[in-house]
Amino acid sequence: MPDSCLFCRIAGGDEPAFTVYESPDVVGFLDTRPVFKGHTLLVPRRHVDTLLDLPDDLMVPLLGAAKSLAAAIGTALGAQGTFVAMNNVVSQSVPHLHLHVVPRTKGDGLRGFFWPRTKYAEGEADEYVAKLRTALGQD
Repeated sequence: MPDSCLFCRIAGGDEPAFTVYESPDVVGFLDTRPVFKGHTLLVPRRHVDTLLDLPDDLMVPLLGAAKSLAAAIGTALGAQGTFVAMNNVVSQSVPHLHLHVVPRTKGDGLRGFFWPRTKYAEGEADEYVAKLRTALGQD
């Protein structure tokens, strides 16, 4: 997969990118189509398709990189905060796990999530809680 995967090639240094973060396990580079300037993608160096495929030994390095980058974005870019997001399969433009860390400033025009919101009918939230707790083994 690494030869055909754009993010594997970037992580391996075989494809140019504007790299802002490097560790033995994670690489961060500017998104070529940023939501806001400074929008960075963090990827595991090892090929991983989705969050469900992420091995336990990469969870802390990936989330730790996101935490460090979020702090750096505030310091370096004057952002008041960040939006941190990950798509899994749907809307995942490159099939290699990547975490978006996007600079945010109050009034920047980004409104909540990018999809319509809904409400639970009376008692419906309890049904969803029960289904999810059962699937998580929390019942």
